[in-house]
Amino acid sequence: MKDDFRQMVIDALRRGEDLPTEWSRILFPPDKQEYELVYHGKERKEEVIRGTMGVPLQPASSFGKNSADWHNKLIFGDNLQAMKSLLRMKERNELVNADGSPGVKLIYIDPPFATKQEFRGSKEQKAYQDKIAGAQFVEFMRKRLVFLYELLADDGCLYFHLDTKKIHYMKVVLDEIFGEERFVNEVIWKRTSAHSDSSLYANVHDTLLLYSKSSKFTFNQQFTDYTEAYIAERYKHIETKGPRKGERYADDNLIGTGLRGGGYPYDWKGVFRTWRCPIDTMRKYAKENKLYYTRNGVARIKRFVKDLPGVPLSDVWTDVNPVNSQAAERLDYPTQKSESLLERIIKTSSSEGDIVFDAFAGSGTSLAVAEKLGRRWAGIDCGKLSIYSIQKRMLNMKEKIGNKGKCLSPKPFTVYNAGLYDFSTLKQLPWFEWRFFALQLFGCKEEPHSIGGLKLDGKLKGASVLVLNHQENPGQRIDEETIHDIHGAVGKKIGNRFFIVAPRGVFDFQQDYIDCGGVRYYALRIPYSVINELHSREFSALQQPNDETAVNDTVDAVGFDFIQPPLVDWSIDLKKRKGKKLEEACLQIKDFESRARLRGKDTKGGLETFSMLMVDFNYNGAVFDMDETHFAHELEAHEWQTWFKLDRLGENIMVVFLDIYGNEAREVVARKSFSTALAETSKGQAKSKKRS
Repeated sequence: MKDDFRQMVIDALRRGEDLPTEWSRILFPPDKQEYELVYHGKERKEEVIRGTMGVPLQPASSFGKNSADWHNKLIFGDNLQAMKSLLRMKERNELVNADGSPGVKLIYIDPPFATKQEFRGSKEQKAYQDKIAGAQFVEFMRKRLVFLYELLADDGCLYFHLDTKKIHYMKVVLDEIFGEERFVNEVIWKRTSAHSDSSLYANVHDTLLLYSKSSKFTFNQQFTDYTEAYIAERYKHIETKGPRKGERYADDNLIGTGLRGGGYPYDWKGVFRTWRCPIDTMRKYAKENKLYYTRNGVARIKRFVKDLPGVPLSDVWTDVNPVNSQAAERLDYPTQKSESLLERIIKTSSSEGDIVFDAFAGSGTSLAVAEKLGRRWAGIDCGKLSIYSIQKRMLNMKEKIGNKGKCLSPKPFTVYNAGLYDFSTLKQLPWFEWRFFALQLFGCKEEPHSIGGLKLDGKLKGASVLVLNHQENPGQRIDEETIHDIHGAVGKKIGNRFFIVAPRGVFDFQQDYIDCGGVRYYALRIPYSVINELHSREFSALQQPNDETAVNDTVDAVGFDFIQPPLVDWSIDLKKRKGKKLEEACLQIKDFESRARLRGKDTKGGLETFSMLMVDFNYNGAVFDMDETHFAHELEAHEWQTWFKLDRLGENIMVVFLDIYGNEAREVVARKSFSTALAETSKGQAKSKKRS
């Protein structure tokens, strides 16, 4: 380290400033390696873990009765921040498999590839292009792989599903994180049939990289069926009698000459040989009609093709088809993978009761198959469309792979918010739960202690934290005089910083902190007001797509916000579309206003902040079961209107208006609003009123 740089560090520390993250590689150079992937913006592993803000998980809705030992988890939020919270759960022994081991046994991720990909859905979806590419994409993935490694159980493993464009970078990153010796397999999956391309070889495959955390991991050998050609060539005989009449078999050697141990010499049916089995076993084979005799009368064993498991699975998979347009499991979700693909992975690399985890849950195929195979599961996605798609999938599940067979009721699962919270629900928490949530929310360590007779709740960056018990003292206020009173009690015993966590309405001053006697007293408000100087990364909102081509865009959010439902002026009328004979329900959005807090400032937005409209045509009064989605660009192209056929509508219809920040406005409309009689008298209108 050069002297001038050393002095810069000393000066910054004396001023109480945080050191720039780019200095970390100079202060803490990485261990020497034979090779390393170097690029702009790469952070040390320790800095990734330390600098990531964990956000608590707030239950939004639960399905099924509570399970005593485990509840499956579907998490809405940024996966990096949510994984920091899951890592804390692992440390508290709350992320546990059925065998009692902490951590995740199997991770499958299929993140958005950093390349242009073509996808077509029921609406002839156009191509989309993932926005994060190059070094930015590599570091985006590397940060998440750092946490995925930490979340794994000691005998866990990870499957990374990706295309051909970034595999070379990702393999080097995985070698760095897991260790090159922990690479297990590179699996080639032929995802589509060959197609013509005159300028290059047709690209028809994806790649699965398999890494284990240690030399011990689950691997249950899987087999594929023999081909008809293989059976015809190898199993030439057909049984002519008995219960196995008509079955194909091959004859195999029973002579034991050269065997270690010498074999069993005896006469069988007039033929003396040294046999592989004792005479009692030979008699048993004869009784079961398992012996085949050559022209010379030499006995051989019958090997029936149905008794054999098949061909051991190799690292080239050509027998698993993608989801086709007519498949029962199809959800019209971009990049949806087939259940048969995940069945193979989960059966191979986990056992019943193991936790299967997917940090890019998407359409939820990995979670659905884990449920069907008796595994525990947890999944994260940053898109509300994904969360509602998975919720619907779980509640309408069939027991067989491919979503066939009888209905299957899922084990209890809970949908959580991570980074976007419902304050009205939080206020109703018991004090102990409120206190714990508040500490988690601001990244504080729970560490009760007392200074000057004042009971304190935790530590944040080494400084004391007080969580105000607003339930015990509902009328209590915090003003500048309160700060002076606290300072009079504790003085400089608390150092130069002190944090007070309380509901926003309790504070009678607007500034983020008050300086008193050389101590800076910070106000940490719930709902939150951002104090950027306390965080190593500037806050950025988690944004929802307003176009189906952006459903799988990579999102990197920092921080958290509180739910602020948008204001929507909308109407539903009975109308006839041009060229149509029958009336239909026409929903029109007339005005839209979103509210959010970005980088510490309250912002408002109009229709440009509208993301999508989601509809449940037969709302049961309890669970939103999404039937249809309409993105902003689609509605805008049709003057912010969409149409529904009346025969699709149940007694009640729920519509959800979503803004790009993940906030929802929900409305329920009764079917009677669409009756012809009502249309004649009141023009069939059911208008919503603006919310305050």
